Order: sequence, then C-alpha cells, then structure tokens
Amino acid sequence: MQNVLRQFSRDKVKSVLSNLKRSEKELELPNSIGGVHFYGVICQVESNNCHLPFLPFSQKSETNMSSELDNWIEIAKQCKYLPENDLKKLCDIVCSILVEESNVQPVSTPVTVCGDIHGQFYDLEELFRKGGQVPDTNYVFLGDFVDRGYYSLETFTRLLTLKAKYPNKITLLRGNHESRQITQVYGFYDECMTKYGNVNAWKYCCGVFDFLTIAAIIDEKILCVHGGLSPDIKTLDQIRILERNQEIPHKGAFCDLVWSDPDEIDNWATSPRGAGYLFGVKVTHDFMRINALSLICRAHQLVHEGYKYMFDDKLVTVWSAPNYCYRCGNIASILEFNTADKGEAKLFQAVPDSERVIPSRNITPYFL
Repeated sequence: MQNVLRQFSRDKVKSVLSNLKRSEKELELPNSIGGVHFYGVICQVESNNCHLPFLPFSQKSETNMSSELDNWIEIAKQCKYLPENDLKKLCDIVCSILVEESNVQPVSTPVTVCGDIHGQFYDLEELFRKGGQVPDTNYVFLGDFVDRGYYSLETFTRLLTLKAKYPNKITLLRGNHESRQITQVYGFYDECMTKYGNVNAWKYCCGVFDFLTIAAIIDEKILCVHGGLSPDIKTLDQIRILERNQEIPHKGAFCDLVWSDPDEIDNWATSPRGAGYLFGVKVTHDFMRINALSLICRAHQLVHEGYKYMFDDKLVTVWSAPNYCYRCGNIASILEFNTADKGEAKLFQAVPDSERVIPSRNITPYFL
C-alpha cells in the first residue's frame, strides 16, 4: 500500500484533495476537530513531490527510528540538547502523535499527575525517581514545561523524547507558558537563541505547543487542565470542539482554561493576572455536576506545601517544581491515582545544588 501511495502523481494527489474538499462540503463536515484540518494532514503537495508525513513506517524504518529515539532519550537524560536537525525530527514525530489526540484526551488509571516544571531539569529527574520511570508509570503533565528554570530546552526535549517513544504512557497538556508571547518574555526564547544561535529551535518547539492537548480526563471522572474553568464552557463537549492548533488567544474559552484560578468566592471574578478568571465553589460544583466529574486536577499556581485541595475536596492544585525559581523554598508533589476515587500525594524536595549544574544566568522573576 505504501509503495502505491508513493507513486501518486502530483495531478492525482490534487484530484484526491479536490474530492475530499468537495465531499466535506457536500456532507457539511467541519473543517477541523480540535484544530486539526482533515485534508490538510492527509497530503501536502510541494513542487512535483507528494509528501505523506503520517504514512506507516516500513519495518526497517521503524527499527531505525526506534534506535534513533533511544539515542535521543539517552542524550536528553544527560541534560543535553539535541542537534538542531534532530530536534526538528523529534518535534515532527511528536506533532504527528499529538494530532491524533482529542482536546479532552482520555486516560486510564493507574496514572500520576504532575504540575508545573518550568525548566527545572534536575528536579524533573527527581520527580521520575519518586514516581517511577516512563513507561513503568503512566503520567499526565499539566503544562508549563518551560520558562524561568535553567534548562527549559533540555526539560522540554526530555519530555518530547518520552512522548515519541511511549506515546500512550505520557500525556502532555498545554499550559499558559506554552506560548510564543510568554516564552519571549520569560526565558525560553532567549535560551534557545543562546544555545543554538538562531530562532529555529524555538520555532520547532512552538509548533509542538500548538498541537498540545488542552485537557485530559481520567476514567471519565477526573478532569485535568492547566488553569481552570471558563464562563464560556459548560460541558466537556464544548472543550472538545475548540480550535487548539493556534497561539493561545488573549481572551475566550481557550485562554481561560490555561489562565484561570480558583478563589474563595461563589461565581466569577476578574483575574489579577489580566487573563482568564477567578472561579468559585458554586460554578465549580455546577460544572462537575453537569459533567459527572468527581475531581478537577489543575496546576498553574505555586503551592508551598506541594498540593492543595479546595471546594470540599472537589478541586486540587498540584505543583511539581520544588524550590521554584531556585529561591522560593517550597516542596513539590505529584498525585498518584490508582483509581479515580482518591489520589495519593507524593512529596519531594529540590535536588541539592551539589548534584546539579548551575549555569551563570539570571532567572526572570515570578509574575505569571
């Protein structure tokens, strides 16, 4: 089948695309689901060649790719970044995986949920020592992989190599820092420029940001999201139909889901962050009742104790960057769910300075 597809002429491919577009119009299908265009990912025509990026690999290609992934994993584990061409290949592989995921990605227990990492590579390795290595442990990361820490590039690369090798064992959600605008202010852009000498690596990673899923749901009972709720979202189905393949907007439902915070109020209030909302106990309980949820698991806010339950234990904030910005003195946590009924918090401290390499650079202050 693969050989037949590769023999398509340019005109034949155009004909196929034309028929797909016409069928879409006749059947009144949407252009996309979750930001993924149907015929846009089926075939890309450039010059006289037909590129089918998501064709299955041959057995030889699979062997070569597996070997290459293993090599990248070993490099990333040493807190080293990949050559630029390899990073591009890795980002392309991960995008081809993420394009298949829903805006509300289903996940089954047992699973471990992790909060913000923010480029603290050595503390991410401590997290894996505490919670177990992939693929032995199934993980959901709630976003904010980059910015402020010394090693945002290496941290994100480490997670991407695991996603490429074990796509069903690690789920990566988008945080408010997985954004072009935010990363240009809070460190990731400058880090990529310093380490690669050009903007390409940052662009490749931003391309992955746009494909990261917005939320996950564990056993149909626990909603995982980076920030919180939105007044524009009443049901999970409304999240499922959002256009996610884009830069995070300045306002609207997508923005709210990665920017909002819980507060000791009943309904909604203006957020001091300037994006998203403060949401209270009543709207949280209403949302959970409508969607038959038992818990909302989110990150986005520093918790000095590592995690914090609110709203009659119906919402939990988990924070996974110990001694945040290398000065806050907080402990970190991960939440292990063997079933959807109850999560068990595992706490961990920052890796001592004697066990990490500290580059000479300034860390951007904590504001967002």
